[in-house]
Parts: sequence; structure tokens; C-alpha cells
Amino acid sequence: MASFRGFRPDDLDKFFKCNLDPLTETYDLSFYLQYYAKWPSLFQVAEDPSGNIIGYIMGKLESSPDYFKYSEHYLPWHAHITALTVAPEARRLGIGKILTENLEFAAEVGNAWFVDLFVRKSNTRAIKFYESMGYSVYRVVKDYYGDNVNDPTAHGEDAYDMRKPMSRDKTLKHIREDGRNHAVQPEDVF
Repeated sequence: MASFRGFRPDDLDKFFKCNLDPLTETYDLSFYLQYYAKWPSLFQVAEDPSGNIIGYIMGKLESSPDYFKYSEHYLPWHAHITALTVAPEARRLGIGKILTENLEFAAEVGNAWFVDLFVRKSNTRAIKFYESMGYSVYRVVKDYYGDNVNDPTAHGEDAYDMRKPMSRDKTLKHIREDGRNHAVQPEDVF
């Protein structure tokens, strides 16, 4: 059985089981601590009875900077899932779902229009997971990832920008049904 709580800085020493997955982005220590300092309610961990971190989610609340305001790519106030990962031995137990629901709750409290995330186009397992939770592809970000885990000779890999509307978006204006047909470049996303 897993328990869920807010991230603490000493958890960084316990992330190794989660971060060994090649599809999990690993950041430097200051990046994790920045999220902890700015958005503590959107940084949660799951731990097993022995105190091992077996999953975590890291997110933020933000909008595009003012200079994007008149761009077609402007993003209003929303929550963003920067990282969600579960250790291999703890998968298929509902941990990722609970962590995501906790972040969505914080997004609702923060009055976000939607929650978004980026996922590798090849990560079909994650895409199916997010779709089962009500997320849909809003657009394709060409060559978003600098590497390609399936083909090291390729330049990069496309990402899906997936979104789930929050209760504030009553008209669903921040999602679209044909998102796979809308491609943008990495410099178009904030």
C-alpha cells in the first residue's frame, strides 16, 4: 500500500527507482527545488511502507508571458504536469492515477482553465493512461524532445501536448478534438 504526501527536499535521495526509466526526464537538483519552493501543492510523492519513493508528480501553475498575449499560441492560467513517474515495480497499482488526480485537485483550487502536459509520441502506454483520465491531444510539437529513445540516429522526437479541461472551462475552448492535425514548432510553445 502506498501513502501520498507533499515532496520534501530529502526525497531527492530516494528518486533513483523512479528516474531509471528511459522515458522519465531527469533534472538537476535546483530544478526540483525550484518547483518545491514555487508550487509545493503540485509536487507530491508516493512512498511504500518502507519509506521508498515509488512515484512522484511535479507540476506548476502558469500562463504565457505577456509578450505572447496576442499570439495564437498564448496559454491562459493553467496547470502543467512537468513530470509524472512511477517505479517499475509499483506500476499498474493506481499510483499514477492518484498522483494525477491530486494535481488536478490543486489545479481546480488554483482556478486553472486546464491541465496540460507533454508526452513523447512514441510513449503509447502513457498516452493511453492520460486518455483514460480525460486528456486529449491538443497539438503536436515537432521535435520537442532533443533525443529519440527509439532511434538514436534520428534528430528528435515529436511530443503530444495533451490537455484536460478544468471546471472553469465550461465551453471547452481550450481543447480540440482534432489535435493530432495541428502541428507547431518547439519555439511556439511556452
